[in-house]
Amino acid sequence: MNSAAVMDIGLQALVLAAKLCAPLLITALVVGFAISLLQSITQVQEMTISFVPKLLAVGVALLVCGNWMITETVTFTHELFARIPSLLGGGG
Repeated sequence: MNSAAVMDIGLQALVLAAKLCAPLLITALVVGFAISLLQSITQVQEMTISFVPKLLAVGVALLVCGNWMITETVTFTHELFARIPSLLGGGG
């Protein structure tokens, strides 16, 4: 196994991690921004108000995107397992 293969696998893993985190992080960001905007409009400055809506929104996003996330992870894992012979120099 050479360093280019290791870098390629590492890059693919980082891209996959970013793809899997994006829906949840964007959901939390949008809900947090909306709650913050609502708090600034109503002048209610309580830091803990945004926690429950964010938690619920991220839970819904996880339910909606969970199947896709698992499919992406399993596909990546199968591709890694398929690359084992070529990484070890056994052909392929």
